[in-house]
Amino acid sequence: MAYDPENIFAKILRGEIPNNTVYEDEHVLAFHDINPQAPVHVLVIPKGPYENMAVFGTEASAEEQAALVQGVAKVARLMEVEDPGFRIISNNGPDGIQEVPHLHIHVLGGRRLGGMLRRPSE
Repeated sequence: MAYDPENIFAKILRGEIPNNTVYEDEHVLAFHDINPQAPVHVLVIPKGPYENMAVFGTEASAEEQAALVQGVAKVARLMEVEDPGFRIISNNGPDGIQEVPHLHIHVLGGRRLGGMLRRPSE
Protein backbone atom coordinates (compact mmCIF):
# COMPACT_ATOMS: atom_id res chain seq x y z
CA MET A 1 0.00 0.00 0.00
CA ALA A 2 1.66 3.21 -1.16
CA TYR A 3 0.98 6.62 0.33
CA ASP A 4 -1.92 8.35 -1.41
CA PRO A 5 -1.80 12.15 -0.93
CA GLU A 6 -5.54 12.25 -1.65
CA ASN A 7 -6.46 10.04 1.33
CA ILE A 8 -8.95 11.43 3.83
CA PHE A 9 -6.32 12.09 6.53
CA ALA A 10 -4.09 14.00 4.11
CA LYS A 11 -7.13 16.12 3.22
CA ILE A 12 -7.84 16.71 6.92
CA LEU A 13 -4.21 17.77 7.45
CA ARG A 14 -4.50 20.22 4.54
CA GLY A 15 -7.71 21.67 6.03
CA GLU A 16 -9.87 20.45 3.14
CA ILE A 17 -12.06 18.35 5.44
CA PRO A 18 -13.05 19.54 8.93
CA ASN A 19 -12.36 17.51 12.05
CA ASN A 20 -13.08 17.68 15.76
CA THR A 21 -9.55 18.25 17.06
CA VAL A 22 -8.57 16.92 20.47
CA TYR A 23 -4.84 17.70 20.36
CA GLU A 24 -2.33 19.14 17.91
CA ASP A 25 1.35 19.97 17.89
CA GLU A 26 4.09 20.40 15.28
CA HIS A 27 4.14 16.68 14.35
CA VAL A 28 0.77 15.21 15.38
CA LEU A 29 -2.96 15.78 14.94
CA ALA A 30 -5.53 13.96 17.08
CA PHE A 31 -9.26 14.10 16.43
CA HIS A 32 -12.48 12.27 17.23
CA ASP A 33 -13.29 9.30 14.97
CA ILE A 34 -16.46 9.89 12.92
CA ASN A 35 -17.56 6.28 13.54
CA PRO A 36 -16.69 5.72 17.21
CA GLN A 37 -16.39 2.15 18.47
CA ALA A 38 -16.21 3.16 22.16
CA PRO A 39 -17.29 6.16 24.25
CA VAL A 40 -13.80 7.59 23.62
CA HIS A 41 -12.45 6.97 20.12
CA VAL A 42 -9.75 9.37 18.97
CA LEU A 43 -7.39 9.00 16.01
CA VAL A 44 -3.80 10.19 16.41
CA ILE A 45 -1.94 10.76 13.14
CA PRO A 46 1.51 12.02 12.22
CA LYS A 47 1.55 15.12 10.04
CA GLY A 48 4.13 13.52 7.73
CA PRO A 49 3.17 11.28 4.78
CA TYR A 50 3.64 7.86 6.37
CA GLU A 51 1.32 5.14 5.16
CA ASN A 52 1.75 2.72 8.07
CA MET A 53 3.72 1.87 11.20
CA ALA A 54 6.34 -0.13 9.28
CA VAL A 55 7.21 2.89 7.12
CA PHE A 56 6.94 5.33 10.03
CA GLY A 57 9.27 3.21 12.17
CA THR A 58 11.98 3.21 9.52
CA GLU A 59 11.56 6.62 7.84
CA ALA A 60 10.26 9.06 10.45
CA SER A 61 12.70 11.10 12.50
CA ALA A 62 13.22 10.32 16.17
CA GLU A 63 11.46 13.59 16.95
CA GLU A 64 8.38 12.58 14.92
CA GLN A 65 8.33 9.12 16.51
CA ALA A 66 8.55 10.57 20.02
CA ALA A 67 5.82 13.11 19.23
CA LEU A 68 3.44 10.36 18.11
CA VAL A 69 3.93 8.33 21.29
CA GLN A 70 3.64 11.46 23.42
CA GLY A 71 0.54 12.49 21.47
CA VAL A 72 -1.15 9.19 22.31
CA ALA A 73 -0.34 9.69 26.00
CA LYS A 74 -1.60 13.30 25.93
CA VAL A 75 -4.85 12.24 24.27
CA ALA A 76 -5.40 9.54 26.92
CA ARG A 77 -4.90 12.16 29.63
CA LEU A 78 -7.07 14.80 27.91
CA MET A 79 -9.88 12.29 27.33
CA GLU A 80 -9.58 11.08 30.95
CA VAL A 81 -8.99 7.42 30.05
CA GLU A 82 -5.39 7.22 31.26
CA ASP A 83 -6.78 5.59 34.39
CA PRO A 84 -8.69 3.15 34.45
CA GLY A 85 -7.17 2.35 31.06
CA PHE A 86 -7.45 2.47 27.30
CA ARG A 87 -6.49 0.55 24.18
CA ILE A 88 -4.41 1.67 21.22
CA ILE A 89 -4.70 0.02 17.82
CA SER A 90 -2.89 0.61 14.55
CA ASN A 91 -4.09 -1.45 11.58
CA ASN A 92 -1.32 -2.04 9.06
CA GLY A 93 -1.65 -3.34 5.51
CA PRO A 94 -4.31 -5.54 3.93
CA ASP A 95 -4.17 -8.34 6.52
CA GLY A 96 -4.38 -5.75 9.30
CA ILE A 97 -7.49 -4.30 7.61
CA GLN A 98 -5.93 -0.86 7.16
CA GLU A 99 -8.52 1.23 5.34
CA VAL A 100 -6.70 4.58 5.00
CA PRO A 101 -3.09 4.64 3.73
CA HIS A 102 -1.95 7.13 6.37
CA LEU A 103 -0.65 5.88 9.72
CA HIS A 104 -3.26 6.36 12.41
CA ILE A 105 -3.49 5.13 15.96
CA HIS A 106 -6.90 4.55 17.48
CA VAL A 107 -7.18 5.49 21.16
CA LEU A 108 -10.23 3.73 22.61
CA GLY A 109 -11.64 3.86 26.12
CA GLY A 110 -14.39 5.11 28.33
CA ARG A 111 -15.64 1.62 29.21
CA ARG A 112 -14.28 -1.87 29.75
CA LEU A 113 -13.31 -3.12 26.30
CA GLY A 114 -13.81 -6.67 25.04
CA GLY A 115 -11.16 -9.20 24.11
CA MET A 116 -8.58 -8.39 21.48
CA LEU A 117 -9.25 -10.95 18.75
CA ARG A 118 -11.17 -14.13 18.26
CA ARG A 119 -9.46 -17.08 16.66
CA PRO A 120 -10.60 -17.63 13.09
CA SER A 121 -12.78 -20.68 12.53
CA GLU A 122 -10.75 -23.64 11.42
